[in-house]
Amino acid sequence: LMAPTEILAKQHFKSFVEYFSHLPVSIGLLTGTECKKFPSKVNPREATAVSRSQLLKWVSSGEIAFLVGTHALIQKKVKFKNLAYTVLDEHHRFGAYQRFALRTKEARVPHLLSMTATPIPRTLALTIYGDLDLSLLDEMPPGRKPVITKVVPPSARDETYEEIRAELKKGRQAYVVCPKIDVGEGKLEVKNVTDDAARLKKKIFSEYEIGILHSRLKPKEREDVMERFLAKEIDILVSTSVIEVGVNVPNATVIAIEGAERFGLAQLHQFRGRVLRSATQAYCYLFGETRGKNAAMR
Repeated sequence: LMAPTEILAKQHFKSFVEYFSHLPVSIGLLTGTECKKFPSKVNPREATAVSRSQLLKWVSSGEIAFLVGTHALIQKKVKFKNLAYTVLDEHHRFGAYQRFALRTKEARVPHLLSMTATPIPRTLALTIYGDLDLSLLDEMPPGRKPVITKVVPPSARDETYEEIRAELKKGRQAYVVCPKIDVGEGKLEVKNVTDDAARLKKKIFSEYEIGILHSRLKPKEREDVMERFLAKEIDILVSTSVIEVGVNVPNATVIAIEGAERFGLAQLHQFRGRVLRSATQAYCYLFGETRGKNAAMR
């Protein structure tokens, strides 16, 4: 199973460990920064960190029956004994050659399951011409309510912060998404994670714990932040687009997107999906910084 980000790959690994824990199935995790194997020899109920060379030996010998990973799966060093089934999650995040590379790991072409919530034109064309069979999941899990989405003008920003505070008072959590990590990126004045987290803590949500998440953090730091957010030690997570896929926190019911016009429609759709993880009513607030009519309409 190949996923586009380490966060998502780890999420899948954790889920499949739970699914298969009662079966004699070995599962591996392969990303750019870590390798894991389940079950551990020391504790059959836990996964353990292993060396990359050892994991690749187990994959090539067939000892690991199910391998989850990022783009690391398509490296030449990764050899399979009998690859029969491949799954691409968030299909639209991979290029055509990357998808092709996983399918051509062996002489025999494996079965392919390709999954996406935001199909790109090329994917739609493949289904129209019959190169891909189509399965539609066209309903939400029972009890889910549509996300209430609001485009927030500058004049309504304070009012929106109070709406977010009302959710936090109920014990919920929130995401704030910014286009940049810090002020040094580019010349335009665009909201960034570093400054916005400091502003929210100092002027607006001083009583709540605020964390930050972005791609420049070390993998261990990113993991620690997400673990604290899951454990409700962080109330508001200010992040870049790294939370677009693979983040599953049912208690987070609010997402505010700064500079919303700077993200694509597919990205906004994915962001909104972060808060549709429970039966609780969820909210998505789009803060725009543009004065252009076209961007405002979009």
